[in-house]
Amino acid sequence: MKKSALIAAWLAIMGLLFAQKPVPCSGPLSEAKLAGLIKGHVAEERLNLIVRTCGVDFEWSDSVKSRLRAAGAPAGLLEEIRAHGPKMATTVAGTKKVNPKDGLTYVWIPPGTFMMGCSPGDSECDADEKPARPITIPRGFWIGQTLVTQEAYGRVMGQKPSSFRGDRRPLEQVDWNDTQAYCRAVGMRLPTEEEWEYAARAGNTSSRYGSLDAVAWYNGNSGYQTHDVGQKQPNTWGLYDMLGNVYEWTASNYNANTKVLRGGAWYNSPRYVRVSSRVEYDPGYRPNFAGARCVGE
Repeated sequence: MKKSALIAAWLAIMGLLFAQKPVPCSGPLSEAKLAGLIKGHVAEERLNLIVRTCGVDFEWSDSVKSRLRAAGAPAGLLEEIRAHGPKMATTVAGTKKVNPKDGLTYVWIPPGTFMMGCSPGDSECDADEKPARPITIPRGFWIGQTLVTQEAYGRVMGQKPSSFRGDRRPLEQVDWNDTQAYCRAVGMRLPTEEEWEYAARAGNTSSRYGSLDAVAWYNGNSGYQTHDVGQKQPNTWGLYDMLGNVYEWTASNYNANTKVLRGGAWYNSPRYVRVSSRVEYDPGYRPNFAGARCVGE
């Protein structure tokens, strides 16, 4: 046998042995971790074994498939990922879990498509809510069942910067950077305004997901202060205070200098306590009417 053939046979045997080497798992692989292994030229057989053994923590979707193909994933590996990934798309909307880092409950929001912007028949919409347009949320996500409370923020960040004091009252007097830092500290992030409105509507096409006094603290019933979270009627997916109490910072830019806040607050008139209403503030502003809720995959 020629030397080149012997070398090829030896490499094939070693590749097989490497592919069968036990895989230590600390948990399912993230998409970023798997992409790194692919780009690191780990053998396909080894990658398949890793996926079969450890699983992946992201949903299978066309967008995931495209990104991993771009990273160099072979067809066989893509099939392994599809077969061994979590079936999060079938998780029931409204499923709950507690984040041990902040002690708050988070609710599963399934992927889907909705009409974002001015609701049918809503005569109070501003120009920046128009026109309504279809938006697809391709991946499900977890979102805080309530606003971030002062108790949760203090537990994670060691302080409670709010003017209306109370552990179960919503966090306020925080800027965009404060809320982003908190969400990252608990392994999450701020929602985009598309995610926020999708979650707030919960399949409802009206300007509010219930009667105003039933769902929101606003200037007609708040006594011009915040209130403990979770006292009003939730929406269909079990989310409280998506309208009223305090505005919520989002990850989205309104323009080059400001960020979008959604939901309305304790001091607002009814016009601004609607699911499509948008306001903008400098990301360094710390008002007593703005807080947050986090999302995560």
